[in-house]
Amino acid sequence: MTRRATKLQAALTDPQTPADAGPIRALRLGIDTFMAKDRVDMSAMARTLDINRATLYRWVGSREQFLVEMLWHLSLKSLDGLERRLDSTGPDRIIEMTIEYSEQVIENPGMKHWLAAEGESAMSLLTRSESGFQPRLIAWVEGAIGREITAGNMALPDEVEPYELAYVIERVMGGYIYLDLITGEQPDARRAEPLLKMLLR
Repeated sequence: MTRRATKLQAALTDPQTPADAGPIRALRLGIDTFMAKDRVDMSAMARTLDINRATLYRWVGSREQFLVEMLWHLSLKSLDGLERRLDSTGPDRIIEMTIEYSEQVIENPGMKHWLAAEGESAMSLLTRSESGFQPRLIAWVEGAIGREITAGNMALPDEVEPYELAYVIERVMGGYIYLDLITGEQPDARRAEPLLKMLLR
C-alpha cells in the first residue's frame, strides 16, 4: 500500500515553497539535531518549533518517515554534488560516485551516531524498500547509469537492464557501509571498488 505524501514531501517538490514554511523549518531542525549527534525526538522538536505534536506529525509523518525524508534530502545533496564535481565518464564515473558517496555516509557524524545508537532499526529503514529510502537511491543510480549510456560513455549487455545494475550496485554499497552491523568489521567503501570494477568493466 502506497503511503500518502507528507506535507514535507510536497514542500520539497514545490519550488514555490517559502524557506520559512513549517515543514521546511522542521526539516532544518531535524538535520541540525541529527548532525549534532542527538536523538531526533518528535516531542522535543515540537516544543522547539512551538507547535503541538499533532501538527508536527501532519507536517512530516511518523518519526520513521521523517528520518527517511531527512536522510534522503542529505543523500540527494551529496549525490548531486558528486555528479557536478566529478569529471570522469562511463563506468569510472559510476564507480567513483558510488565509492565517494559511500565514504561520505560512513564518515557522516550523525550517521555514525544513529547507526551506533539505533543499529538494526536504522539499517532496516535504509534497506527496506517500503521505507522509501532504498527505492530512491536505486532510482538515482539507475538515472546516473542511464545518463552515461545516453552520452555514449558506456553500454550494457542486451540482457542487463539499468535498473538491475543499479540494484546490485546499491546492494554492494550497503554491504560495505553497514559492515560493522553485518559482520562486526570496520565499514570500508574502498573494499567495494574491485567488485564494482569487475561488475562494470
